[in-house]
Amino acid sequence: MAREQHSGGSGGTELGRFLRARRTRVTPEDVGLPAVSGLRRTPGLRREELATLAGISIDYYARLERGTEIRPSPSVIDALARALRLGEAEHKHLRELAAIADGAVAASAKVPSRSVPPGTELILESLRPNPAYVVGRTFELLAANPGGLRLFAGIEDWQGEQRNLARYVFLHPAARALFDDWDNAVRSAVAWLRGLAGIEPDAPDLVLIVDELLSKSPEFARMWDRYDVKGNTSGSHTYHHPDVGQLTLGYQGLTLNGTDSQHLVVFYAEPGTPEFDAMVLLDRAAQEQATKPSTSSAQ
Repeated sequence: MAREQHSGGSGGTELGRFLRARRTRVTPEDVGLPAVSGLRRTPGLRREELATLAGISIDYYARLERGTEIRPSPSVIDALARALRLGEAEHKHLRELAAIADGAVAASAKVPSRSVPPGTELILESLRPNPAYVVGRTFELLAANPGGLRLFAGIEDWQGEQRNLARYVFLHPAARALFDDWDNAVRSAVAWLRGLAGIEPDAPDLVLIVDELLSKSPEFARMWDRYDVKGNTSGSHTYHHPDVGQLTLGYQGLTLNGTDSQHLVVFYAEPGTPEFDAMVLLDRAAQEQATKPSTSSAQ
């Protein structure tokens, strides 16, 4: 994948592209500037407006966006983060991009291991009937208990490296019907991948999934161009599941120590609630499906 396609289609550094994308999403009214009558050619803030808010020269800021200035000081980065109204995760990402642009931190291009830590399968089994699974840093599904696999209706039809949750939510025909709020459900996945792309743009595992989704999913491409980098590690989703009907489950993501950003994700519901009963049914349906003889073995 070409660096330009992966990073949004324009030249310069990832730092410059991030600044440009975030600048277009802040209006003058957002930062207390007087509204200007008439049509503005530039969406969001103009370069000179952002430079003034951050207390730096217009020329210096323009060079940051173009990628000809690659050594902004920490105070400049902090000032730009304040002017752009960045959250904590976005501010951290801006610092990382500045370090990469400066060459202070080298971007890694190694392929993460797909092996889960010893004992992971036992942990997943012990969590039943709570659906649970382990994903790699680009959402490859590395391990799951029966309910964790069955939760994503139809993903069992895919094998091996096809089983990627980012690929599932954007490309599997069952995904849109499964999620009550599909757009919100997938946004954090795109934000995580976008954040990773800023600091490891040429990582082979990232290149593979992002190129595929950019070429096959207009919705992914639209979200990719927003440059959101803040994902969710907890919350809840409502599903319309073909096995058990509608259910709303909370979820919590936990980083597995000693891995290349593998996460254990566990779904939960209060015992005695319809959602908990639905989890039990989902686990049972998944177990029954897993023990059915395949068509090929029955012949």
